[in-house]
Amino acid sequence: MGKHTHSFQAEVAQLLHLVTHSLYSNKEIFLRELISNASDACDKLRFEALHDAALYEDAPNLEVRISFDPGTQTITITDNGIGMSEADTIEHLGTIAKSGTRDFVQKLNDDQRASATQHGQLIGQFGVGFYSGFIVADRITVETRRAGLSPAQGVRWVSAGVGDFEVEPTERAARGTSVILHLRDDALEFCNGWKLKSILGKYSDHISLPILMEKEEWKDGELIDPSDEKKGRNPGSMVKTGEWETVNKANAIWARSKKDITVEQYHEFYKQISHDFDLPLAYTHNRVEGGTEYTQLLYIPSKAPFDLYNRDKAAGVKLYVKRVFIMDDAEALLPAYLRFVKGIVDSNDLPLNVSRELLQESRDVKAIREGCTKRVLGMLEDLARNDQPPADKPDTTEGDATVGKEVTDVETEEDKAKHGKYTKFYKEFGAVLKEGLGEDFANRDRIAKLLRFASSTTDAVSVGLADYKARMKEGQEAIYYITAETLAAAKNSPQLEIFKKKGIEVLLMTDRVDEWALTFLHDFDGTPLQSVAKGAVDLGKLQDESEKKAAEEAAESFKPVLARLKDVLKDKAEDVRVTTRLVNSPACLVVQDHGMSTQLARMLKQAGQTAPTTKPILEVNAGHALVKKLEGSDRFDDLAHILFDQALLAEGGLPEDPAAYVQRVNAFLA
Repeated sequence: MGKHTHSFQAEVAQLLHLVTHSLYSNKEIFLRELISNASDACDKLRFEALHDAALYEDAPNLEVRISFDPGTQTITITDNGIGMSEADTIEHLGTIAKSGTRDFVQKLNDDQRASATQHGQLIGQFGVGFYSGFIVADRITVETRRAGLSPAQGVRWVSAGVGDFEVEPTERAARGTSVILHLRDDALEFCNGWKLKSILGKYSDHISLPILMEKEEWKDGELIDPSDEKKGRNPGSMVKTGEWETVNKANAIWARSKKDITVEQYHEFYKQISHDFDLPLAYTHNRVEGGTEYTQLLYIPSKAPFDLYNRDKAAGVKLYVKRVFIMDDAEALLPAYLRFVKGIVDSNDLPLNVSRELLQESRDVKAIREGCTKRVLGMLEDLARNDQPPADKPDTTEGDATVGKEVTDVETEEDKAKHGKYTKFYKEFGAVLKEGLGEDFANRDRIAKLLRFASSTTDAVSVGLADYKARMKEGQEAIYYITAETLAAAKNSPQLEIFKKKGIEVLLMTDRVDEWALTFLHDFDGTPLQSVAKGAVDLGKLQDESEKKAAEEAAESFKPVLARLKDVLKDKAEDVRVTTRLVNSPACLVVQDHGMSTQLARMLKQAGQTAPTTKPILEVNAGHALVKKLEGSDRFDDLAHILFDQALLAEGGLPEDPAAYVQRVNAFLA
């Protein structure tokens, strides 16, 4: 058998140009792809050797070796896996998108295929990973021998990736494959031990096979250490020792059984992937089986990153496929409102595009996304349940918490360690969690139970909707809330006066996202949510008949003043009416039941967006001395504008003409 030249199948010139220039977004991907191929080759040998142990020959330990030579400008990736025959090289290396791994899996019998799936081994799917070598190389040489063939049956395959390739016999003592990349001048940065090790650490650290490289030392005999300040010295002053060392961990923590992993090891892995020195608040580690098989190891951080509110920032979940790193920040695996979560997802099979860099939407991706979302919400529910010591927990109805006495009897050390963690979580991430009300309809009720607010009875952001509902007054038919820019503005809002007088708790919502989020939450567990700044105040059974009658009489007697107020303020107010919600204040502003609040309109304008033009309703307290002065006043118009502008100021707004407001007030003071 002599040297033969073959033409690539398909439109190879165009395809190779696509692979080397368009398919991969960064050059270093080539090493990940070739390591994955080498890992596949070793796994194929392992499976075939189950029926023919002689295939191991005299080398039962499977491994991958990487070497480089700056003198010849080459990188060599060698495995002692199954290897290839001449026919194999022509079929698999001569045809673009001809995946040997895919064919191999199809030929496995049921038992072998189940074993392959269980161990999450076979990586290649698309048959183009090998050609990623042309990203950095202008020529690739492959020397290989299939296990079970004689050394004389080795094969050398050579191509410059421009339309044809050469195949010739060669003597090869060791089974397996060596891929030799002849680097282009613009890719010599990869002919460096530190560079190669850093790429391996990023992409292939958790592959189950050992990856070996030769140790290096400075010419003065001192071994190179990653932490050595001398590592910036000229690479020409480094020499290889001839001793090989394993450069990958070859052990993915998430692939191990939970019982074999300590809490300290979970925490250490979190620090590795998140670059966070603080311990996580919680983590979950699960292997999911069924139609879609994957492993998840997800963490809740204890501190929010500086860019938490950047919705364009991708989620912090890393994606692996069979322990091979695919991408950072796989946003398709978690919804945007959980973008603070860190961790990994390792799937046995996902629909990546051919470069493995882009995750495509599919039923499997959707299943993983839903599964991860439920796990994260479950972690948060667990933290919320155990947030306070049992003695401090109120008795509640089913679902949200357990009766304090019962928990005291069964509380574990693990539960005790969770005390206060949800409060800490909510302080950091609560505003982002609220985004889920509008983004995740399927889990909206679960998210609603996790929300916490301050209220008119406590400044602490600790009141859940279930807590509020459990202590509603008899006859109360709604969950009352108010939105404001600050806690002080909410606490002192005139709209709260009647509720304070009657001892009705009102939730105080001060996050900028609240107005938007609550448009998606109309009720909680069958009880409607009602803004105290929208619509006419209706306390239902909590307002007695004498109060209603007094309000009606006041409105009737005040009709002439109301009519004049409407005329004077027609450019500012949609309507003017007498209210029962005020006790100490002369006036307040409200909007229609389904109208946009003045606060939301202000926020939209601040964000540079166009807010619909709406006028608020001015409600006046007919019993207030300032309002009574309107009757018969010779400065009616000025006083009307002062009432309106003061009501606007009380809810955090500003008069359209501040100077005119000041002049009117000064005139009255003078």
